[in-house]
Amino acid sequence: MLSADKRFRYVYKPLIWIAALAPAALMIAAIFGVGPFELGAEPARKILHTCGKTALNLLLLTLCVTPLRQLAHQPNLQRLRRLLGLFAFFYASTHFVVYAWLDQGLDLRAIGEDIVKRPYITIGVLGLLLLIPLAVTSTQAMMRRLRRRWQTLHRLVYVVAILGVWHYYWQVKKDIREPLIYAGILALLLGYRVWRGPVRRRLEARRAARATSQSAPATAPERT
Repeated sequence: MLSADKRFRYVYKPLIWIAALAPAALMIAAIFGVGPFELGAEPARKILHTCGKTALNLLLLTLCVTPLRQLAHQPNLQRLRRLLGLFAFFYASTHFVVYAWLDQGLDLRAIGEDIVKRPYITIGVLGLLLLIPLAVTSTQAMMRRLRRRWQTLHRLVYVVAILGVWHYYWQVKKDIREPLIYAGILALLLGYRVWRGPVRRRLEARRAARATSQSAPATAPERT
């Protein structure tokens, strides 16, 4: 039977690689006219949306790691978070490259004007820019170098997730049901962290103070 370390190294990580690269492989195959993925009448837009949605899916999966680790008491799950986050950055970057290349023809002036004029693109670009320092500092060496500042920096992932869902919501013109589902999932993930963090600590502090006050009379020395 494989140990926990070997399961994560030889089973779980390869599965994440396969699952995360599957959308890219399907899109590449579709460009050459093979596979089940269909590009439709507007292939550039289809690729653009698929990359964006895959990035958002992986970003939310990244945020799922900590709750699953805590609830399932599986500390090794945390080792998968960096890989999911890097794949989210890969698809977010590809999303922007497809937009800049296939949609704007690499016209820097047109891209700049579009970013300024369209708020949902402004928010999307801001989210991508915030992802860059997270990807650059995702190595073990950077964790050791930054120490406590590393954790503070990587809390930006919550801002990035909010911007990603916001970008998707503003981009959709009519049917907003799917963006609202993403918003609901993100609200649950962030709400769990609020409850697990300051709210839970405050409740535990109150219980401890109450228990101390109730036991104080029984343990106080008698007056003579």
